[in-house]
Amino acid sequence: MVRMMSPVQRVRGILIQVHPVIDQPNFLRQIANMTKAYKVAVVGATGVVGREMINVLEERTFPVSELVPLASPRTAGEKITFQDKEYTVGVACAEAFEGVDIALFSAGGSVSLELAPLAAEKGAVVIDNSSAWRMDPEVPLVVPEVNPEAIGGYKQKGIIANPNCSTIQMVVALKPLHDLAGLQRVIVSTYQAVSGGGKAAMDELSTQVSKLFNGLEPEPENFPHTIAFNCL
Repeated sequence: MVRMMSPVQRVRGILIQVHPVIDQPNFLRQIANMTKAYKVAVVGATGVVGREMINVLEERTFPVSELVPLASPRTAGEKITFQDKEYTVGVACAEAFEGVDIALFSAGGSVSLELAPLAAEKGAVVIDNSSAWRMDPEVPLVVPEVNPEAIGGYKQKGIIANPNCSTIQMVVALKPLHDLAGLQRVIVSTYQAVSGGGKAAMDELSTQVSKLFNGLEPEPENFPHTIAFNCL
């Protein structure tokens, strides 16, 4: 169900406007009870983020009528299980988006720049997780808990962008503070996880840790220096 807070609340004697808060897992389950189901494509389905997207769709019982897992030719052909059904990963190309309602992209900026417009032309609503469209004035940059009303702007190009991980969690915390007091400047230092570099980066970290514990010298491949027990 959707939890609604009182539109006006008193905080330490000050009346402030409070926007509705959506309990996302319950909200998605409510959507799942609707008769409409969606054909959903996941571009980058064999990567770390793509696999997590598929896991979340299943965990939150999002109404998927058909899953279309897509990836590069290198990993196409792999098998993915979703809702107790096995799917074969296809090659991400224009033809793969026929009949797709929603296309989730997490395959890097160059792939998104090439294929997101093609998916939109086929009628899909594209939600892009890369940096490709974040600065495009015709593409809404959306964090649902902060500016859900901006989603309507997707109709210009058929694409919705989202910020990176550190920005998303930061603005969710900053939005109510801005609404209450007004923020003029925010100074931020972020430390990015190795997982942001994908599976290859995570594997390199694991390998380097193992080598160091066994008295061996690690060899950097995806990073300019050793990443194990380090900050670059």
